[in-house]
Amino acid sequence: MFFTGGFPEVRGVGQGAELWGLLFAAGPPLARGEEVKIVWRMTGEGPLRVKATLPDGTPAKLAWGPEEHGGSNWHKPGEEWGTGFVFPKRGCWKIELTRTRGSGYVWLPVK
Repeated sequence: MFFTGGFPEVRGVGQGAELWGLLFAAGPPLARGEEVKIVWRMTGEGPLRVKATLPDGTPAKLAWGPEEHGGSNWHKPGEEWGTGFVFPKRGCWKIELTRTRGSGYVWLPVK
């Protein structure tokens, strides 16, 4: 976990890609039932697909996105997208990001 300008950053585990997330929240753990904005930077090629699940298979609601961003002042490798998630239950959520070439994931705790 890193902090940039007051927002926590997470570095994902990538396969054929580098992955970073910027959490627009006070920080993990995130609050269940509330929408949280997460901006992603990911290398690779192709469109981005995103999903979040608990180990028991419970899915999070993707409230919006992924929306491609033209740029920002957050400097990490790759293209940038924004997402909005609502996590319905407490637990450790696996967020998986996939492109045509490259994939990755991060684990985020929700209280």
